[in-house]
Amino acid sequence: MIRQLPRWVWGGGGLLAFNAGIINVVGLLGLEHQAVTHLTGTTSMLGEAIARLSPTAAFHLLAVIGSFVAGALLSGFIIADSTLRLGRRYGVALFLESLLLCAAVSLLSRYQAAGLYFASCASGLQNAMASTYSGSVIRTSHLSGMFTDIGILLGQAARGMPGDPLRLRLYAVIISGFLLGGVAGALGFARLGYDTLYFPAGLAGLASLLYVVYDVRYRYR
Repeated sequence: MIRQLPRWVWGGGGLLAFNAGIINVVGLLGLEHQAVTHLTGTTSMLGEAIARLSPTAAFHLLAVIGSFVAGALLSGFIIADSTLRLGRRYGVALFLESLLLCAAVSLLSRYQAAGLYFASCASGLQNAMASTYSGSVIRTSHLSGMFTDIGILLGQAARGMPGDPLRLRLYAVIISGFLLGGVAGALGFARLGYDTLYFPAGLAGLASLLYVVYDVRYRYR
């Protein structure tokens, strides 16, 4: 059970989920109509591509999956911990995410599918940044696990078992952030196309700066 959450976890979780919502919608509306922030559908598409003996499609989908894993690998190397806590090198990871998204815009604007690989790498990096907090799994790039946990918690509450309202509130913040990001991404893509990704890139860059400032103030206050 989560007993308390610092303000930076609430704000960071909502912001990162918002970013992921934008990135995923741009991928879905773009050239390849490819989700990039989660891999369940991509893996299913890979199975379909293998079944119809399409090596080009299979290679592309494998590259999307591999890029996501590479982003998670980078996060593991940079942060070197799976537990969310202040003092880790989240600022470095967020800055790198910003650079990856900027590179994705440059490539996608020239209709190069490699831009999806950079966007997927950025998503894997972000998703791996926030792994666990107080025993709860926190993912900001996809929602299936959170909706599952919500169902479990509600089912347990229906049986009269102790609830975990703080965890439900955290999940509500992340789900709302992802949904609002999807709305913003769709509206942005209709007007700006792939340049919409500059917005989450800028937010990630700003978040990296704010995190460094907050971390320094927290350490020396």
